[in-house]
Amino acid sequence: MGPSQVALRYGRAADFLELTKPNIVGMILVTVAAGFYLGTSGPIDLTLLLHTLAGSAMVAAGSNALNQVLERRIDARMHRTRNRPLPAGRLAVSHATAFAWTLGLAGVAYLVMFTNPVVALLAAATLGSYVFVYTPLKRKTSLCTLVGAVPGALPIVGGWAASAGTVGLEAWVLFVLLYLWQMPHFLALAWICRDDYERAGLRMLSVTAGDDATFRQALLYSVALLPVSLMPSVLGTTGPVYFFGALACSLWLIWATATAARRRTKPSARRLFLVTVMYLPVVLILMTVDKGI
Repeated sequence: MGPSQVALRYGRAADFLELTKPNIVGMILVTVAAGFYLGTSGPIDLTLLLHTLAGSAMVAAGSNALNQVLERRIDARMHRTRNRPLPAGRLAVSHATAFAWTLGLAGVAYLVMFTNPVVALLAAATLGSYVFVYTPLKRKTSLCTLVGAVPGALPIVGGWAASAGTVGLEAWVLFVLLYLWQMPHFLALAWICRDDYERAGLRMLSVTAGDDATFRQALLYSVALLPVSLMPSVLGTTGPVYFFGALACSLWLIWATATAARRRTKPSARRLFLVTVMYLPVVLILMTVDKGI
């Protein structure tokens, strides 16, 4: 095999990998692992954790790839996505579709075999709601963000269900926490990229309702997140270290959101987006550290 053929195969593999959105898959696996650890009573079953992460990774990767298949024409209109493998023409749609479905369905089957049916059902619900509900809604209504936050918040519940075997109130509190966190995160991103979204015909709140509504809702969800973020300590899942750390993080998020709402500039919106990016891993780390005390 010559150097040109090696380069071609390497490039093709890189394109398939790009379809899966590996950065997003990585963040999802962080939430799955956190949920697994928080739902564990006693020693961690490392083998079960690895099976849960492997199956979840396949489902997440397949879901992301299917999303790119369905949105390839939309991606071609947006500056930040037009160089993705499908709109750029580097991959055939049929190959990408087969790859995506194979990953997604194999992931669900893997979770059935190596974890439990509850985890597999949650993973299937994540794939279905993301691909068949959220993705088409983006072209129809700004409520798509409310729907899209559901598959974004389900993986931590799946992690909990894998280790605990059931889904209790504590797991659903984690779901609500992740659900609310996504709102200022995605609203800030949608405002920053509003010209691109409008060009592509996506009905994001920043396109359909403007600046006031976008930042007002971002602030509303940031405020609602504060009491929810403290609930793990109230329920006994975590202790006082997490409680005060989460309080500080949530107040920081509220400040960043209020500042962005008042100024409505790209620098303040970018700062809000970065604060949301930092918020989640810090809160999850606090949860895992405090549970171990």
